[in-house]
Amino acid sequence: MSRQLRMNKVFIRDKTVFPGRADCLSGSRLIIRMLLPAAMLLQLMSFSRSMAQTMQTTKFTHADTLRGMLSPTRACYDVMFYDLQLKVDVKRHYITGSNTISYRVANDFDSMQIDLFAKMKIEKILYNNLELKYRRDADAVIVRFPQQQKRGDNGAITCFYSGSPMIAKSPPWDGGFVWKKDASGLDWVGVACEGTGASLWWPCKDHLSDEPDSMSMSFTVPSGLMCVSNGNLRNNKVNTDGTVTWNWFVSYPINNYNVTFNLANYTHWHDEYMHDHDTLPLDYYVLAGNERSSSQHFEQVKLMMACFEYYFGPYPFPRDGYALVETNYWGMEHQGAIAYGNNYQNNKQGFDYIIVHESAHEWWGNNVSCSDVAELWIHESFAAYSEPLYVECTQGKDAAIKYLVGQRWSISDKYPIIGPYNVNFQGTENDNDMYNKGSWMLHTFRSVLNNDSLFFSVLKGIQLHFSMQTITTDQLIAYICQSVGKDYTFFFNQYLRYPSPPVLEYRARQKGKDTRLEYRWHTDVADFNMPVEVTDSYQSVFGTVTKTFIRLNATNDWQTVTIKGLDAGNFDVNTDMFYVKKQELK
Repeated sequence: MSRQLRMNKVFIRDKTVFPGRADCLSGSRLIIRMLLPAAMLLQLMSFSRSMAQTMQTTKFTHADTLRGMLSPTRACYDVMFYDLQLKVDVKRHYITGSNTISYRVANDFDSMQIDLFAKMKIEKILYNNLELKYRRDADAVIVRFPQQQKRGDNGAITCFYSGSPMIAKSPPWDGGFVWKKDASGLDWVGVACEGTGASLWWPCKDHLSDEPDSMSMSFTVPSGLMCVSNGNLRNNKVNTDGTVTWNWFVSYPINNYNVTFNLANYTHWHDEYMHDHDTLPLDYYVLAGNERSSSQHFEQVKLMMACFEYYFGPYPFPRDGYALVETNYWGMEHQGAIAYGNNYQNNKQGFDYIIVHESAHEWWGNNVSCSDVAELWIHESFAAYSEPLYVECTQGKDAAIKYLVGQRWSISDKYPIIGPYNVNFQGTENDNDMYNKGSWMLHTFRSVLNNDSLFFSVLKGIQLHFSMQTITTDQLIAYICQSVGKDYTFFFNQYLRYPSPPVLEYRARQKGKDTRLEYRWHTDVADFNMPVEVTDSYQSVFGTVTKTFIRLNATNDWQTVTIKGLDAGNFDVNTDMFYVKKQELK
């Protein structure tokens, strides 16, 4: 999702939840205390304190835990396939349907949790034509089986349901259905549910850690309108009751919040992107009358695709193709059916921000996905950094630096980028940091490596190594460190798990014509060892300032260097390449 779209309020709730790992059991902290070295234990305690700051105004309910935690009744099964069948009553803002959940048993169980918002009515749940018993627990549904499901077995349940789904008040800032009319007075329906959850409109295992291998979707809607969903359209069938059934199929894993449908008086036109003798289908669904505007504006997709394939590797979903679907809200990264509502406008850099950012999610978020909502930075930081990379690809590195500087103004440094684990936490008004601060973190890491070929090989490697997987922050950091041949865990821990970036403390003293510089890092993470660039020379001619920089290897210990010919008053840090703070000490 676009970073401007993440402006949710702080929620005050009635039960605080310790932000542990999704696979932690009660009492695991005692085990950690026994096993961790003292230095690591101190860092863990410090991180817990920083998370406590984040959570001091945020309380969570039992319902939040049910949605956010991979509990035993969720971990006991892996979803293999969803078959969603939905009938949409546009006049009543009402839906009826069913979802068949095909699964493999991961651990023996006789009860499993699925998720569907409480305002939606469950008609029945069937297993092998047998109606199962179930109980409601907030927005969760605990389904009881007559006999134990055995590990390694396969099974399927079908949940029949109906109701008026949540309406989004300001989509996609908040989740729900959007029932609108186009300029001609025709119905224009869509849905966006990141954060709020797919279970607001269809029953599923609503946890990011589990994606189906593929998915079938059938939508019965009023005739005269086109229904567009994810993947490929298999067929449509005209019914005798004045409706049409549209059958779509996704042939890759897909996370739940990316599943969508759009209903409008669409015009469909087709294009192709050619690369390395391969053809990627490009499909565009726009409101009738916008064919000319879209055909000109969407030409930039091919250049964007070339840039992103250069940096990240091939488009991840070639069988399903790439599509933009005009929506009555700003945008969303729905896999293979990206929601587009930016009215065919470019920014001052000459490109459409929504197309570029949301398309970047096809790699970062859709191909490589996080396994807990706390770690959405894996989606958003890389997607936000994809924007200056696109600028660099098309306009050069200097233009990319200017774009990055434009991202920097909104960084707050009030909360860690990583949120609390095991709860359905939709963020605070300051969670833009997972976008722009995350972008600057990646830019800084590129500067730390000082080796672009290595840096970009890591980006491609992540896409290849974790393709079609849900992963954790720890997995990703471990892979990066292995790929670059050095342990940078300290770097990512500081930027991701604490509010403040590294602070360069220094004393700059004039010694004749030279500057004597004392410097060190002040960080939350121990043994922090990161290079930084500081002013080596400074010239101002007719108001034009020219600087050169020297690279210093700073640590948490004080070091001293003499910078020849530099006036101490002109000392500075290269903040175009490093996101750090600086503090002069007396």
